[in-house]
Amino acid sequence: MLEKKNVKNIKEYMFTKILIANRGEIACRVIATARKMGIKTVAVYSDADKEARHVKLADEAVHIGAAPSRESYLLADKIIAAAKQTGAQAIHPGYGFLSENEAFAQRCEDEGIAFIGPKAHSIAAMGDKIASKKLANEAKVNTIPGYNDAIAGPEQAVEIAKGIGYPVMIKASAGGGGKGLRVAYNDKEAFEGFASCQNEARNSFGDDRIFIEKFVQEPRHIEIQVLGDSHGNVIYLNERECSIQRRHQKVIEEAPSPFISDATRKAMGEQAVALAKAVQYQSAGTVEFVVGKDQDFYFLEMNTRLQVEHPVTECITGLDLVELMIRVAAGEKLPLTQADVKRDGWAIECRINAEDPFRNFLPSTGRLVRFQPPEETMFQSDTSKKLGVRVDTGVYEGGEIPMYYDSMIAKLIVHGTDRNDAIAKMRAALNGFVIRGISSNIPFQAALLAHPKFVTGDFNTGFIAENYGKGFHAEDVPHSDPLFLVALAAYMNRRYRARASGISGQLAGHEVKVGEQFVVVTLGAEGQNQHHEVTVSDFEDKSGSSSVSVGGNSYQISSNATLGQIRVQGACNGQGFTAQVERGVGKNPLALRIAHNGTQIDALVLSPLGARLHKLMPFKAPPDLSKFLLSPMPGLLVDVAVQPGQKVQAGEKLAVIEAMKMENILFAAQDGVVGKIVAGKGESLAVDQVILEFQ
Repeated sequence: MLEKKNVKNIKEYMFTKILIANRGEIACRVIATARKMGIKTVAVYSDADKEARHVKLADEAVHIGAAPSRESYLLADKIIAAAKQTGAQAIHPGYGFLSENEAFAQRCEDEGIAFIGPKAHSIAAMGDKIASKKLANEAKVNTIPGYNDAIAGPEQAVEIAKGIGYPVMIKASAGGGGKGLRVAYNDKEAFEGFASCQNEARNSFGDDRIFIEKFVQEPRHIEIQVLGDSHGNVIYLNERECSIQRRHQKVIEEAPSPFISDATRKAMGEQAVALAKAVQYQSAGTVEFVVGKDQDFYFLEMNTRLQVEHPVTECITGLDLVELMIRVAAGEKLPLTQADVKRDGWAIECRINAEDPFRNFLPSTGRLVRFQPPEETMFQSDTSKKLGVRVDTGVYEGGEIPMYYDSMIAKLIVHGTDRNDAIAKMRAALNGFVIRGISSNIPFQAALLAHPKFVTGDFNTGFIAENYGKGFHAEDVPHSDPLFLVALAAYMNRRYRARASGISGQLAGHEVKVGEQFVVVTLGAEGQNQHHEVTVSDFEDKSGSSSVSVGGNSYQISSNATLGQIRVQGACNGQGFTAQVERGVGKNPLALRIAHNGTQIDALVLSPLGARLHKLMPFKAPPDLSKFLLSPMPGLLVDVAVQPGQKVQAGEKLAVIEAMKMENILFAAQDGVVGKIVAGKGESLAVDQVILEFQ
């Protein structure tokens, strides 16, 4: 291990072993670059992660505690001890956990371990929103008009808000993740918003300092990637557009931004560099700006770590940011100047999360029964590969998605020649991303990418709230050609029938006969089915080609997909497609489920006689579950707030479920009397599991 006295002169060395103080996708990402550089890696893991991908990929692994992060990944003592025990000379903190903890960065330095990130003083300067804003002003960085000192009370907050001019944003100094934030459009909202923010901040962060600033209309969230070394060099690596957010959490990121001009880009970049130099910034960091509709831009905050969305910058610049972080931490000079920074093509990243978009994005945990990402042509540690698909993940098929950490399954990244090419590549890649066993937000991502305003680049941070404010539903993903899904169902059924007709040992005179006339019955809610007459002709078994006619449209479909595989790639009328096809899912074991471009149908492919008989089948209504409280998501039942025999009113708290850092409180939908408590406190629940019954 490098001795403490040598840390300042660390440039003579390159690390031989690095510990990664993180888990999941980002730990795997750091391991990929370290391996390329010939550096050995040490993983740390909690009880929940003993079989995790990052543990399997690392050269060594050290157990650091129980599943909750406060008992494992947030324990600086355990991580430092693991580094010393394994002889790791440096620690990469990833993002989240201890990555922006100044005390941890200082502790590493004091212990003679290099921290692969900025110095503690830089983290401290940028970690406090009030202090960072003052520094930005001193560095001549545009800041939003506002009041930067701590505010005494709600009455003073109203006076300040009036002075700035409504609307204003009320923010907790130590806030983050959407907590401690309100927008006020009048005196009443300013008064109430200040009190709410203060309470939230006190409870969440132990710091109730509040500041107020001008609320920017039609704001975009655009960030500048910066990179500094220990020799005083700082450059900016273009910008990332991060305006597609849900509840202040980014969903889609892209580089460059479709909105800002070259002049704005240069001005933002130079201001970001000025701020980084003001705090003697070393390592990769991100300066976040809010940009108004007239390209007026203001400093928001600086993230003193690697960002989740760093791959889109890697795609357009051809740089490995993790490698540069490691080299800077080892004392090396930046290998490039501002003039060397490229902006090549267009990159988009979709965050694939374990959540159910059709259940208000509630967390989804459990076993990944299927995990088949689209084929990769670009790779984490090889920035020479361009114009393709990259998948950054910390999971594998058969692994578990635990309830204790964030919901990210993977990051899907594409690189195209221009924005339209990147969107087309991303839509195709989402179509080919197979995830089963848990729910994912892929249908929601597909809907966003197809939205006309996203396609034209006409959006701001309010885009999701404006367009999906009442939740996300299947009908929010309209397909450009719904009959294609019907045709594909008929085509796949024809292939199944061809296989059945070729089975040996069939009774003579009773062999399977495959006709050309079929009826595709798309199954709707409450028995509202649609019948489509379909002709499937010119079937060619070897080439996998067929002509399908439905609703006056003709589809020439061909595919080499083997029966039983979920992902089906082929061509329709000369255009390539990727779709997902499964038999026997949902509540109908005979139905085919077809998914393409975010739209999904369940369909029965029947003979004309079978379809006529199916129409005569009565609709069986689902059982009445109004007397049961069901769990809306998998998670830990942390509280049951009622007793058997207790009278409850509509809106009264019944139970609390926790998963993936998210607490979900269940309320009574109507007045009633509690009958039996079925699930106990501390129990792990599945989706739709009964918690209690009403009388």
